[in-house]
Amino acid sequence: MMHVNCSECETIFPVPPGVNRFRCPICRQATIHRQPPLPPPSSHGGKKAVICGVSYRRTRYELKGSINDAKSMKHLLLNNFNFPHSSILMLTEEETNPHMKPTKANIRMALSWLVQGCQRGDSLLFHYSGHGSQQKDYTGDELDGYDETIVPMDFEKQGMIIDDEINETIVRPLPYGVKLHAIVDSSHSGTVLDLPFLCRMNSYGQYEWEDHRPRSGTWKGTSGGEVVAFSGCDDDQQSADTSTLFGASAGVMTVAFTQAIERGQGTTYGNILNSMRFSIRNSSDQKRGLGGGFIQVDQKHLKPSIGG
Repeated sequence: MMHVNCSECETIFPVPPGVNRFRCPICRQATIHRQPPLPPPSSHGGKKAVICGVSYRRTRYELKGSINDAKSMKHLLLNNFNFPHSSILMLTEEETNPHMKPTKANIRMALSWLVQGCQRGDSLLFHYSGHGSQQKDYTGDELDGYDETIVPMDFEKQGMIIDDEINETIVRPLPYGVKLHAIVDSSHSGTVLDLPFLCRMNSYGQYEWEDHRPRSGTWKGTSGGEVVAFSGCDDDQQSADTSTLFGASAGVMTVAFTQAIERGQGTTYGNILNSMRFSIRNSSDQKRGLGGGFIQVDQKHLKPSIGG
């Protein structure tokens, strides 16, 4: 199902794929929906990525480093993992194409595109840098009683995207043989993909596993695929910006992740976490409440590589 906006009252509601004309159930206004020109699925040997950097320009929520994070991640994918340009969707406020702005509708569309047509051997990536938040959980599947969210540029009018929806869109459909990596640089991001297990590194560099499966028994894992999510901080923590070598603002977590890869520490997830923890704890931002790093996975084990 796609989610579209009514052209009159801007209500968001689901529409089956292929339906171009519909009537809003709220205001009864007829709306013509034109599918934005997204790249075709399964392009270039099964590598696809969605990179989303939200800066909330000219608002009191403005972030200085999010777009730099997005550019840094795109550079990493192009130069270290051989992702072709046309297999990467980049959503930032700098984009001139209105479909590439990080609005709620566009982020939803991009996430659906990311997993569309995926098959065995595909390597997918989702990177988000922006605000994160929480809202009360009404389904009973959160151990702490709150859903984690990512915050689109138009959240004040359209609302946020909760972890349940992210899980339903890019986690549960993944078939056997497909690998998804998510790097989420935002506040309250510890369990933002709602995966069943979380691997936490404590202050001594030791790994601790936590079981986050809902008490209701609802399955939040994949349909046979593999998902690994790197989170910038715990569900009850806030993230922070830092300055790069050249003085530009950037997210602490994104900087630590890209440095780990570029320094050759990406051979295992454990190495990446160790490198990220070292970078974060030795940065000037360590006093701002950042944790040492978190990996959330759909199965309770770590695979040997981050590439694909």
